[in-house]
Amino acid sequence: MSDRAKFSVLFVCVHNAGRSQMAAAFLTHLAGGHIEVRSAGSLPAEQINPAAIEAMQEVGIDLTSATPKVLTTEAVQASDYVITMGCGDACPVFPGKTYLDWKLDDPAGRGVEAVRPIRDEIKQRVEALIAEIAR
Repeated sequence: MSDRAKFSVLFVCVHNAGRSQMAAAFLTHLAGGHIEVRSAGSLPAEQINPAAIEAMQEVGIDLTSATPKVLTTEAVQASDYVITMGCGDACPVFPGKTYLDWKLDDPAGRGVEAVRPIRDEIKQRVEALIAEIAR
């Protein structure tokens, strides 16, 4: 993995407006600063999905100041874990990284009712990721 004391996780989806933002927010919230968290998109949107913002507010996490970011090679190189969510082959692959592909529905264009189950699944996966990193 890494010689650094802190592990780093990068969440990647196409628009960096829903799934990857929710995952990054959960990891930041649940890891208590013990894990460095990044998120990015292969084709970032202009703003965060409003339904994702609303769904996260329901669980006490504020995404209103989050902004979509473009995926860079440097972000991948600086991460121990790279978790993709439907970004296809856009994510560069480097040796020594742990790559996970989370198959999750895309919340784009969907209302908060449809985003809630995606949010809840992301939370469960983030909790499992924290347990894996802690081993």
